[in-house]
Amino acid sequence: MMDTAPLAGAYRTLLEAARAVAAAGGPAPVPPDGEWDADRILAHVAVLTAITLETVSTVASGGNAGYDNRRALDEWNLGRTIERAGGGPGLRERLGHQADALCSLSRPLAEAELDTQVPTLLLSHGALILDRPMSLRDLLTGLAGVELPGHTDQLLALLPRKAGARAAG
Repeated sequence: MMDTAPLAGAYRTLLEAARAVAAAGGPAPVPPDGEWDADRILAHVAVLTAITLETVSTVASGGNAGYDNRRALDEWNLGRTIERAGGGPGLRERLGHQADALCSLSRPLAEAELDTQVPTLLLSHGALILDRPMSLRDLLTGLAGVELPGHTDQLLALLPRKAGARAAG
């Protein structure tokens, strides 16, 4: 059985940051050069979460799973995801439901399922980060411990300095 509290907490923190950015008012915050705006960050995480749900479901059903984050990086797909979700509010709602589903689906997995090696391809900014099998457990803990906190930091960086300090503290 997997302890999904860290994963749930990472999603909760990300969604709090997203709500803080949305509540900041004024024009949409401009991201630093080469970074995404809040909707693109949320769309990326929504697609990545859907990919993770797909992988967990495949392992749980006894199928041969793979994990490839390229769909979560494709600009056309991110734009389509934003449009279909209805923008920021819809993305935040979608992510909340996806987080609940991922935690619910992952929690009862047996140790053997969590130890299943999944061929994994991870890219970031066009560069190969990882191309090797990873355990499903490592994929989930990496999502909770690295991926989601990194995107939370990206969102907080979009806040005006004073608001960002309040939300982070």
